[in-house]
Amino acid sequence: MNIFIAGANGGIGRHALEQALQAGHHVTALVRNPAKLPLVHPNLHIVTGDIMRLETFVPEMENQDVVVSALGVNSGMFNDKPTTLYSQGNANLLMAMEQYHVKRIYCISASALEISPVIPWYARFAAKYIVQKLLKYMYADQRIMESTVKKSNVEWTIMRPPQLTDGPLTGNYRVAINRFLKNCLKISRADVAHFMIDNLTNEEIKQATVEIAY
Repeated sequence: MNIFIAGANGGIGRHALEQALQAGHHVTALVRNPAKLPLVHPNLHIVTGDIMRLETFVPEMENQDVVVSALGVNSGMFNDKPTTLYSQGNANLLMAMEQYHVKRIYCISASALEISPVIPWYARFAAKYIVQKLLKYMYADQRIMESTVKKSNVEWTIMRPPQLTDGPLTGNYRVAINRFLKNCLKISRADVAHFMIDNLTNEEIKQATVEIAY
């Protein structure tokens, strides 16, 4: 398949890129600084562009089969700032997709947007009174993003991972589709990428949110 990856230099995006190439797909990687992606592969096309400027990447959407939006801010837990990266960035992707009739997209959100009733009490407490407070701007923008994506005419899947780690690819994880996942606490970025690349044609997860964890 032809896969367009936005945020290809990020944690999940880089894993998705590498796994897609290993699986034999053709990848178009959108990056702001190509020097940070020192990867050469016959099936890789690197595009220098800015997700916030539609004109820098929209022609690259032609002939794509699926979009993986792995956009993410680098503010950190204690440096949360107002952002429109998720909402405007994904809105721009949707506009580019509409122009070239691309129908499939994966977006990365977060499990803590909603307080899950099936995680331990201490995790619920931390999510509500610590994580949501410290990352209020990021979550506010992700909520706008989710609403925009859900109202669109594309076949979307919104990934809602919990705490992300730099652990290895295992391929051994649990998922919940359009419901809360019990004890959804941790997952590696590599395994989030694995689920997306491994389920590119899975009809069951279209128009669905997916929680994923070990």
